[in-house]
Amino acid sequence: MEERYNPKVVEDKWQGFWAEHNSFKATEDASRKKYYLLEMFPYPSGKIHMGHVRNYSIGDVIARFKRMQGYNVLHPMGWDAFGMPAENAAIQNKSHPAKWTYENIAYMRGQLKTLGLSYDWDRELATCDLDYYKWEQKIFLEMYEKGLAYKKMSPVNWCPKCETVLANEQVEDGCCWRCDSTVEQKELNQWSFAITNYAQELLDDTYKLAGWPERVLIMQRNWIGRSVGCEIDFPVEGGMSKIKVFTTRPDTLFGATFMSLAAEHPMAQQLATPEQREAVEAFIDKVKKTDRIKRGSEDLEKEGVFTGSYCINPVTNQKMPIFLANFVLLEYGTGAVMAVPTHDQRDFEFAKKYDLTLKVVINPEGVSLDPATMTEAFTTEGVMVNSGRFDGISNTEAKEAIADFLEKEGIGKKTVNFRLRDWGISRQRYWGNPIPVINCDICGVVPVPANDLPVVLPMDAAFTGEGGNPLAKVESFVNCTCPQCGGAARRETDTMDTFVQSSWYFLRYCSPKFQAGPLDREKVEAWMPVDQYIGGIEHAVLHLLYARFFTKVLRDLGYCNVDEPFSNLLTQGMVIKDGAKMSKSKGNVVDPNALIERYGADTARLFSLFAAPPEKDLDWSDQGVDGSYRFLSRVWRLVFEVLPAIKNAGGVDPAALSGEAKNLRRAVHKTIKKVTEDVEDRFHFNTAIAAVMELVNSIQAFNQKAAPENVAVVREAVESVVRLLAPFVPHFAEELWSELGHAESLDQAGWPGYDAEATVDEEITVVIQVNGKLRSKLTVAPDIAEEEAKAQALADDKVKQFLEGKSVKKVVYVPGRLVNIVVA
Repeated sequence: MEERYNPKVVEDKWQGFWAEHNSFKATEDASRKKYYLLEMFPYPSGKIHMGHVRNYSIGDVIARFKRMQGYNVLHPMGWDAFGMPAENAAIQNKSHPAKWTYENIAYMRGQLKTLGLSYDWDRELATCDLDYYKWEQKIFLEMYEKGLAYKKMSPVNWCPKCETVLANEQVEDGCCWRCDSTVEQKELNQWSFAITNYAQELLDDTYKLAGWPERVLIMQRNWIGRSVGCEIDFPVEGGMSKIKVFTTRPDTLFGATFMSLAAEHPMAQQLATPEQREAVEAFIDKVKKTDRIKRGSEDLEKEGVFTGSYCINPVTNQKMPIFLANFVLLEYGTGAVMAVPTHDQRDFEFAKKYDLTLKVVINPEGVSLDPATMTEAFTTEGVMVNSGRFDGISNTEAKEAIADFLEKEGIGKKTVNFRLRDWGISRQRYWGNPIPVINCDICGVVPVPANDLPVVLPMDAAFTGEGGNPLAKVESFVNCTCPQCGGAARRETDTMDTFVQSSWYFLRYCSPKFQAGPLDREKVEAWMPVDQYIGGIEHAVLHLLYARFFTKVLRDLGYCNVDEPFSNLLTQGMVIKDGAKMSKSKGNVVDPNALIERYGADTARLFSLFAAPPEKDLDWSDQGVDGSYRFLSRVWRLVFEVLPAIKNAGGVDPAALSGEAKNLRRAVHKTIKKVTEDVEDRFHFNTAIAAVMELVNSIQAFNQKAAPENVAVVREAVESVVRLLAPFVPHFAEELWSELGHAESLDQAGWPGYDAEATVDEEITVVIQVNGKLRSKLTVAPDIAEEEAKAQALADDKVKQFLEGKSVKKVVYVPGRLVNIVVA
């Protein structure tokens, strides 16, 4: 190999070697400890971007590091391939989504391979492959049998641009997560997954995920939103019906003076009196056009309409006017709220606006509130008043007491409520997994028989961009025979939300070619759970929650034995340039292809790993990229400069070393220790790389002598640099390792260990302070006795001069750090 670093030649050589030898193929091996490393798989949009480079480089460092440590590493890659962009591209380019998708996969696969990522490509999958989505249909049918998949009319989030339904989690600030269009509300017959059946377990198990960022766990707990409270029945005046409410504040029940219902509440229209019907219907229409997120925000202007009807407070027997209110949401609680304006700020604002009754039932200790003079609701703890038998006790005590009373009287019961709602999976698009059910006018909804699976997505759909779902227009697909009665029927034309496919792909990687079912349980048990998962924080309550739910479902269906899919989670930061996230619209995108062409993949990897810790945003710097390339060139030159002298050097004899040679060996072993800890314990790749850079400086500064032991210590130092760099810049490291005369690969050579004794400094520097201010320094042995350290500090010439005429009160020694002399 030439002595000038040529990345293209080096990288082509080693990528060819790895492909030829199938170097990263993973097979089950019970004799070795397994390590399953996974980055969230990409959508095949056409080209990788610098965010991909960073994300996959982070994962590759961990995979290669663990492989060098002797772990049996599974590191697969695939494609989250269904979805709207492919359909939109088909419309724009007058092609087919499948063609666009598979062409993009082929191109992006090539790009990923140029980065030298250590994937087991034999396990590659795409979620649009029939071999993948057919098993998902089987899982759907089994969920349907268990009541976990069902269809019903429900209010949905509708994106008018994408012409499809969005789950609550896919609405961001009132806009579609995909195209940023304003989301509307519609009533549609939708398929859903009963994720709420698992709400308590999903919540409980967040406390077992010690390897997850607390920020993500808090986001999931808040989204699941467990509340302990009471369900209370309020009889409607003059009728047999009741309005059921859920409240976490039974202590305020005696202060409830009106009722607020969601506009979508099933009783909303029937409660409207003839005089109020027109106003009620107009209000319902207005609210349905308002974004749900906005309706739940604190700063929303409170609006409502009186229905003309009343209900009865079950503990005071007072009439309460029933309003529809824009801030009440059907999916939270029961869609009905007992309004206590003196003790809830939203109710207070609403009551003031519509001149409704205020009644105080909790006073601050020693203070009597007057509803006429209140300017805001009193929402903190206090003493019960105007609450019958419960007067005089604290409101916290009253919560339990009133709940017990309601249960005893049969007008309420203690219960638990969740904010989480079932996952609506119906999407009115073509490029997705067909839902395997048939609609028959006689038999109703009929699941496709298991032996008739898969329901294959037809390839002859027309993509015009007009008139909604292209799948619904393919008559050969839609028209079918009912498997129960044999009559004419229609196939379901909704497809599954693409988050369904990404909710179990990590399990399929364990046995991607298995043909007897979705998963080979034995292989799943060999690899799962994923030991380290890597992806963006934006997936905290979408993909990550769905994946946890799906894993538990598959466990209960008998496909796997794991409760949680991901033991550890790393959420990497974004790549920032010119103060903003890289994007085409901002014109600040750096093309990875151009970067690799100029500097090589190892430079791209090194910069993305060195510029910031993985969990932080990375600020792009052209100078930083150039600096990474110069560092690699410097290491390359160093190896070839010392190679003639060290090629035949023997092993290091620590006992024979002294002076600078001993110091260099100490630097080597301290660096190995630091890099090992930084990579293994903290993923602080930036500080690990910085430590290797310091070691290179030490090697270059070492005054090489002719003595044999000095040649040996230089060889140990140079080889350590190469081995420590291997996970970060694998092509570069493999080439230098080969030049150093090694026939085995770096994976086979393994991760270097360190000599603990060699990492101990022979001398340390201790500062001397007088009354906390630095006055001098001492160079001492690390194990110096306390009294000896104090004596040397007091004997220091600078200190003696400063202490002249002063009285020493005490001397404190902090081992290895400082001596502080306290004077009067």
